[in-house]
Order: sequence, then C-alpha cells, then structure tokens
Amino acid sequence: MVAGRRLAGRHSLAMSSPLLTLLAMPKPFDGHIGMIQRNAITSWTKLNPRPEIFLFGEEKGTAEIAAELQIGHLRDIHRNEFGTPLLNDLMQRAKAVGNSPVLGYVNCDIILLQQFQDAIAAIHQNNSQFLAITHRWEIDLRKNLDFKTDQPLRLELLPPGVPGDHTAIDAFVFTRDVYSDVPALALGRAWFDQWLIKDALLHGTPVIDITKVARAIHQNHDYAHIAGGQRGAYGGEEARRNLDIYGGVPHAFTLLNATHELRADRSIRPIRYRPQKYRVQQWLWRTFVLGTAPLRKRLGMQRAKNRV
Repeated sequence: MVAGRRLAGRHSLAMSSPLLTLLAMPKPFDGHIGMIQRNAITSWTKLNPRPEIFLFGEEKGTAEIAAELQIGHLRDIHRNEFGTPLLNDLMQRAKAVGNSPVLGYVNCDIILLQQFQDAIAAIHQNNSQFLAITHRWEIDLRKNLDFKTDQPLRLELLPPGVPGDHTAIDAFVFTRDVYSDVPALALGRAWFDQWLIKDALLHGTPVIDITKVARAIHQNHDYAHIAGGQRGAYGGEEARRNLDIYGGVPHAFTLLNATHELRADRSIRPIRYRPQKYRVQQWLWRTFVLGTAPLRKRLGMQRAKNRV
C-alpha cells in the first residue's frame, strides 16, 4: 500500500513459481574475494522460499560453486573489448531464463538475510511494478561463514559494521517489465547502478527504499581484481563510457532519490523529505527532463544511446 492506496493492482503468484530470481556476475574465486563471494552466494540459497539463482560468466570457480550449491550457471555473456560483461545482455538473458515475476541483480559480495526476501514479498503482494533498493551495511569479514547450523543467519552473528554511503548501491530488485531498453553499460564500473535508478524514475516506476526493514550486508574488499584498482573502477575509461551513457550529473540518482519507503509494519509510504540540494536536483530533473520527454520523443530530439 502506498499512502493509503496501491501503486498498482494485486499480482497473484502461483505457488509453483518462485517469487524471486537473483542474478549475479562473480569475480574469480581467488583469495579473500573468493571467500566473501562464497559467503554471499551461499546466504542467498538459505532464503525461504529459496529463490532462483543464476551466476553468469566463466570466471575461475564459478562453475564449481554453481554445481556445489545447485544453482544456475550461464557461461556466455557479451563483453566489451576490456573483457567486462555488459548489463544489457545480462538483463536480456535473465528475462529469458528466469521463471519468477521479480528479478534481482545483486553484487557477489552482498550477504542477504531473510528480512530482505520478506521485504520483497511484502512489496510484491500489492504492487505489480517497482524497483526496490536498500542502503548497505559494511562489515569486515575474513572467514567462511558456517551455514551448516540450523540457526538462521542474523545480523547479530556477523562482525560489527557501519552504514554505507548513499552512492553505494549493491542490490536492485524489480519486476520484470521495469527495464525494456537497457544500454551496454559495463558491470562493476561506476554509474551502471545509478542508471538503473534514473531509468526507473524516468518511466514512472516507484523506487522503494527497504532500508528500514532490510539492508544489504556488504563484505569489504580491495579492488585488486580490476585493472587500475578502485581508481580504475570509478575513473577509468569504462567508467567514463558509463557516465556518458548515464548522462547528467554524477551521483544525481542514488539511494536518496527513492520515491517511497517500506516500513516495519509493511506499509509503503511516499518519502516527502530530502536534503535541500537533492530536492532542487529532483525538481529540475522532473521539470526539464521528465516533463519534456514526450515532446522530445515526438520531435525526435531524444539522445541516442550506445546499445548492442
């Protein structure tokens, strides 16, 4: 429910079909990054009901963990000349293989707790279209988690952490009709994540912040797996290309641009307060970009996008 009314009509879900399909693009399973990816992906398999899970790519160790955890593995995915997988192909493939009404792209360093799954179920119960996002909780974890115990994984069982920044977005959950025209953004480089928020807003999709109910648990790591390290991920050639496709001002669309929030009582309410600079930014966007989009489309003035 949103402000006393539904965002859209009730969507019934057949019991034989999973609610959620999780999509991920692992890095090679080496050293610390391999350990935290194992922690993260295994946590997804413990959600109840268990979601569909598909890992993409042929990075070292991906086939082995997919077989071990009995999850899907799609080897081939389109890449740019740097060898980086592309968002548009992942989304297209996901819609083809996923059997659920809700899809989620999650970074492979993110542990998901049961509250995350429950939050998505609460939103989907009454809303047929949405994008759900959440702030992350950052922890330092240097060991494999024990998933053999009958005790569900809880935040209290993990190392202490701190809230992440509003620009760090690691989990996106959306109904399968939200994205229809996805550009060739490089995954794991800056701006592909913020494009997902921007495009949802552009098309009038409610962007729902579930932070008050569930966070994404981020296991801190270095950037040795990317050429140029963290600087390469955020300021290299691929990041610059992503920014060109993303358009607009850097960090113009972040977690602060959610339109609604899920509360502990499972109600969904509009977010009415923003810091002044974000309210002005959002007003400018809605007035001069969203407001003129139909006219610009009729006049053929919309910016061409780099797609494959």
